[in-house]
Order: sequence, then C-alpha cells, then structure tokens
Amino acid sequence: MKRAALAAVALATVSAATTVTTSARAEGFGELGRDIVPREKAEIKFSGYLRTRGEALYNFDLDRGPTPSGQPLFPVSRIDPKAQTLTHWDMRARMDVQVFAPGSTLAVKMRLDALDNLVLGSVPDGVPSSSTSQRTPEESVKVRRAWGEALLPFGLLVAGRMSTHWGLGLVANGGECLDCDSVDASDRIGFISPLAGHIFAVAYDFSASGPIGTRPAQNRYIDLERGTSVRTATFAFLKWYGPDAIARRRRADKASFEYGSYITHRWQSQDIPGSYLPTAQPVDVTQSPSMARGFTATGFDVWLKLSLPSARIEAEASLLLAQVDQASLVPGVLFRDPVKSTQFGAVLESDFGKTEAPFAFGVDAGYASGDSAPGFGVVQKPGAPAPKQGDLDGAQANPPKDNRVDNFRFHPDYRIDRILFREILGAVTDAAYLKPHARLAFYRTPAFEIGATTSAVGSMAMYASSTPGGKRPLGIELDPSLHYAHRDGFQAALDYAILFPLGGLDNTALKMSATPAQLIRLRLGFMF
Repeated sequence: MKRAALAAVALATVSAATTVTTSARAEGFGELGRDIVPREKAEIKFSGYLRTRGEALYNFDLDRGPTPSGQPLFPVSRIDPKAQTLTHWDMRARMDVQVFAPGSTLAVKMRLDALDNLVLGSVPDGVPSSSTSQRTPEESVKVRRAWGEALLPFGLLVAGRMSTHWGLGLVANGGECLDCDSVDASDRIGFISPLAGHIFAVAYDFSASGPIGTRPAQNRYIDLERGTSVRTATFAFLKWYGPDAIARRRRADKASFEYGSYITHRWQSQDIPGSYLPTAQPVDVTQSPSMARGFTATGFDVWLKLSLPSARIEAEASLLLAQVDQASLVPGVLFRDPVKSTQFGAVLESDFGKTEAPFAFGVDAGYASGDSAPGFGVVQKPGAPAPKQGDLDGAQANPPKDNRVDNFRFHPDYRIDRILFREILGAVTDAAYLKPHARLAFYRTPAFEIGATTSAVGSMAMYASSTPGGKRPLGIELDPSLHYAHRDGFQAALDYAILFPLGGLDNTALKMSATPAQLIRLRLGFMF
C-alpha cells in the first residue's frame, strides 16, 4: 500500500526548462545540447559552488504534546525534551564538469557533490572534547550525474544518469537552488528533436533493476529478473525560449509565452520485497521469493509561462494515476482488492515588476489533493504501522479497509515556506495555500546588491481527518529575509520565519493548543 504512494509520487521522470539560480545547473529538454557549438579543440568547463548554512529552530514541536503514537511533531533533545531551541550547521561542495570534444557534435557531463549536507563537527577525529581535526566521511564524494550528448543530423541523443526536472519543479525537481537538498536524477536514454518551433522528446528510464548477478570470469553484472525491473517511458513537448532570449524580448517590450506537456508511464510486473524491506539480518535477494505486483502508474503534466516586460505568470498542474494489483509485501499473504491512486496538484506563481526595478511583488497559490486517512502521508516507510487519528504522518492506504492513496505530494525542494511544510511536514500535501510576497532592493551597484524579500503563507488541509487537531486550518507563516549578492559569485542571506499554528495542529486529546515556532537561518554561498 505504501509502495503505491511511493511510486505514484515518483512518476516524474522527465527533464524540461527552468530558470536556474546557480552556475551548477540541471539541464532539461530545452537546454540539452544548446552548448554544443563548433570548437577547434577539446574544452573542459567547471562550475559549481560551496555553501554552508547555520540555523536555530525554536519550538518546532509546537509545545502541544505527543501524537497518539507517542511522537512529537518534530524531533526534540534527548537530554532535555523540554529544550526549546535546536541548532544546526551543514555544508556542501558541488562541481559540474563539462567536456566538449573537438568539432560540434559531442559532450560528456558530470556532477559531483562533496561533503553533501555534512553536519559541521559531526565526524571529530578521536574523543570529541579533545579533537583537533575532522575525519573524512566514508562517502565524502558522490557522483550525482554522468551522461553524454551526441548531436545527430536529426536530433540530440542523450544517455546516462542525468537531471530530472520539469517546469516549476512541482513533481520532478533537479534541486538547483542554492538552498535545495535533493538531487533528482534518472538513468535514461533519450532523444530530443526540434520541429515546427517546438521541442519534442522521448525517454526510456531504467528506474529500478534487480536482483543483480555477476557474470562468470567477468567484472560485469546482469539483471537476473527482468519482471521485477521498474521501467518508465515518457513523451514530452514544449515551446521554450530560455532565460537569455526572454531577457532580450523583455528589453524589446515583447511578451514571451512558453508551454509544455508530458505523459509518462511506469510499470512493474513482479517484485521482491526482501530487496528493500528493513530486516534484522541481511537478505540474499537472489534467493528471496518474488511475488506478483502488477504496478502501473501514469502521469500527465502541463506547464505554462507568460513573461511580460514587467511581469511573470507561471503555472503547473499534474495528474497522477496509479494502481497496484497486489499491494501485499509478504509473500503468501495476499490482498483481495488492488490499491488505487488518483492525485492532483497545481501551483500558480506571479511576479509584477521589472527585473531591474527596485521593487516587485506577487501572489502565489497552490493545491495538493488529499486523502481522508489519518496523517498527511509525506513520509512512506515500508512496514510501518498504520497511523492513528491525530498522528502527523503515516501511510494513506491500509488494506483491506482502505485501498486508496489520493494525497498529491509536492516535491520536497518545491518550497513555499520555511517551517510548516518545509520542516514539520516535509512537503506540501493534502493542503491549499495562498502566498503574497514582495522584494525590495535597498542598494545596487554594478558590483553588488543588498535587498530584502518577505512573504506570508496561509494554509489549510483538504481533510480535517488528516490533521493532528482534527481541523482544516493549519497556520499562518511570515518569512522575511535580508540578502547580499556580489557579481563575482558570493551570496549571503539571513532568513527569519515565524509560524502561528491554527486548530489543525492542536492536540485535542490532551487539550493543548499549538504555540508559535520560529527560525533563524544564515546562508553563505560561494559560486564559481
């Protein structure tokens, strides 16, 4: 049952155009191949950043007591559970490498993350109180992506592990913002071709394979069970200008209308639960029993963007449909009815004011379909017990009584706030929100800018039965920031947030009202 929710939410397997905020970028269907230009000799380009973040979290458990399952809404100190403030510092060093062959047809690209989200001070060398150095973590460097691009006479062929991003990043999000934490990628073979002023793309993804066996006397592997593999096929098209083209059109007082859509389908006929379920002892998946799964999922998405000389209006809507014929995770113990899912999510973003203007404002809004089961259904843990009424999270299907998973989950890196959905819930789901926002540049020179942004987010749940307090209103959050940005690549931001929780977060069983939570975060970015 939880697998249905996991797979339906994971339907997004396409890449597409989006404006990126750092030099280390995820390339989408509209961007792939655009930097393959005539070259007399081989070229290697590097880009990336180093970021570090420090934050103080105050009263994130909302002082409203534990849920019926005995858990606080947010982790608390083990030494002093009544402590109100938690602190944290982390870092990430990212590098994108692009290798262009001589001529004008070939490129190979790679993304590396070092010390990714490493907690500063988390690996002291020796006794913590006397440590004078930090050890290198076991997985200190992660190869996030590696893929090739070949420009053919009739289109662009791409293959490897590459970025997964579409539109605003509602479902498929490459995690490109300087404050993002996820890095979506797909093992893919794709073909992209321009036609009639549009970009058309087809892709075949190796979403999951296994169990894997070794070949005799060879340092290679083989997929032993094709039926248990998860595969995804996608077709997409879009009309896209790109950031530079839009900037030129704005200077010429021209409007730019961009749009795109995709359909993606994922399937799995058999499954081996022992390959991913938590167990006390390691499981030999080559000997673990398989069972019929009958999983299919289909996603539809539409993206629209209107860029005016002094405004931007952008929207994305996604419909996800899924069915698991046999949702049981225990071989030999079968359910009679399939688990089904119908999920819908949509967002609208707007900005009014020219890019170079000192002041701009806008209003954003979003909707994520819900499910009447207790909890919001953001985190799906295989084998976890069903949530109780009043719990914050948990699986939304509980066969044989409840065979539906209908809560749409925004991608965790599509963030609308800093406390409620980003930290306490983990993502937007089973909710609607309205978000007015504004930005102001205090001081600008050719070298740097000092400015501020602010927003207010009002939210409510789709189902009162999903909330801990049994009521739909969730909260009102204020999120102001100060920022400094230098043209050479240094950025600094000081964020503040305060959440005023409403009835949906109260503890009715203990008759305790949720109290405000606050956050302070310092972000430093060094981009190259």
